[in-house]
Amino acid sequence: MQENNLKSNEEKVMKNKGNFVGLVPFLVFVGIYLGSGILLNARGVEMAFYQLPAPVAALIGIICAFLLFKGSIEEKFKTFVEGCGHADIIVMCIIYLLAGAFGGVSSAMGGVDSVVNAGLTFIPPQFIPAGLFLIGAFIATATGTSVGSIVALGPVAVGLAEKGGLSLPITLAAVMGGAMFGDNLSIISDTTIAATRTQGVEMKDKFKANIKLAAPAAIITLGLLLVMGRPETIAEVESYSYSLVKVLPYLMVLILAVAGMNVFAVLTGGIVLSGVIGIAYGDFTLLGLGTEVYNGFSKMQEIFLLSLLTGGLAHMVTKAGGIQWLLDMVEKRVTGRRSAQLGVASLVSLTDAAVANNTVAIIINGSLAKTLGEKYGVDGKRNAALLDIFSCIVQGIIPYGAQMLILLSFTNGAVTPFQVIPLLWYQQLLAVFALVSIARDREVKEAVTA
Repeated sequence: MQENNLKSNEEKVMKNKGNFVGLVPFLVFVGIYLGSGILLNARGVEMAFYQLPAPVAALIGIICAFLLFKGSIEEKFKTFVEGCGHADIIVMCIIYLLAGAFGGVSSAMGGVDSVVNAGLTFIPPQFIPAGLFLIGAFIATATGTSVGSIVALGPVAVGLAEKGGLSLPITLAAVMGGAMFGDNLSIISDTTIAATRTQGVEMKDKFKANIKLAAPAAIITLGLLLVMGRPETIAEVESYSYSLVKVLPYLMVLILAVAGMNVFAVLTGGIVLSGVIGIAYGDFTLLGLGTEVYNGFSKMQEIFLLSLLTGGLAHMVTKAGGIQWLLDMVEKRVTGRRSAQLGVASLVSLTDAAVANNTVAIIINGSLAKTLGEKYGVDGKRNAALLDIFSCIVQGIIPYGAQMLILLSFTNGAVTPFQVIPLLWYQQLLAVFALVSIARDREVKEAVTA
């Protein structure tokens, strides 16, 4: 079913005629969103990137799409709503709500404090960022989802950074890096499934090609986190109080996530267990539990709206030929084996930046990547690895991607995307290793096996 939907999406994109105007509304959205933040930051305004709510910037892009694109208002509105209601968007929005509810209930019953205090009791602060990277990588690899890893570790990471005297941006970057490492390599990740299916290769072969680039980047990142992730201030030695019972919801979420249970079931179970513990300890009543759940929902309002609106905008941009225009521009510049690989990397990166969904970006470019590979002798497993690598790099960096939005939501506006992005060492190193591997590739056309 999923494979048929992915193929259908790809066919729809490839049928559209390329049109730069189709890309303009998205450029307007990104320009206003980033431009306003950069301008206000230069003027010394506090929390500059939160002064203009991102959903408002997206709304301006949507209005631009309605004004520029051809067709009746009804047709354009139908296209917009189809994008808002896409399964991937709805799934993500429900995850936002459940994650917010779990965080709210767990915090209200003292779970976050207990987890943080237990962590500081047993783990020296200087090892926390590197440890979070490893745990995040393990969870994402086991579950195939970077979002699940971020949801599980985000609140704990914020608490550990605050109490341990650690740099909050570095700690958040460690969580993001680990999550994207696992998302990229996991054999059950949507991105891996999409990349291997579109290129017609086995997952194990793609994994072998991928790990050669991801492992060195991860090892160097761990070294940087051990050196640069040391506490900014030396906290006084003290005993931290914690309750093992109140740690249980987080342990359950981590264990069930690693076991591969559905993320909705995992988060719902976490909410229920946190609620039962909170009521038993007198932290809130049954009615209070309902209030905490709703408060958690409310904290996710902005990213919920942004995801819906950008989902609709991305679908309008795709249908208007904006994505196809990108495909056409890159394809014209491919002349050999190296440029074919650079073309694949550029296409999937630009597409992901436009649609903010790495799986969709891979599907859109899958057919063209395979064609370029067959024409210029690029092995299928190599193409699959490049598609997955560069889509994950961009998805883990863009400030309006689901991963970044969820991660920063746990800071309540204390950290902006542009404080975290320069510290995303894993993504940056992975890009360097991937580009170097392309540059060192021999410009010789290989025989293509059937």
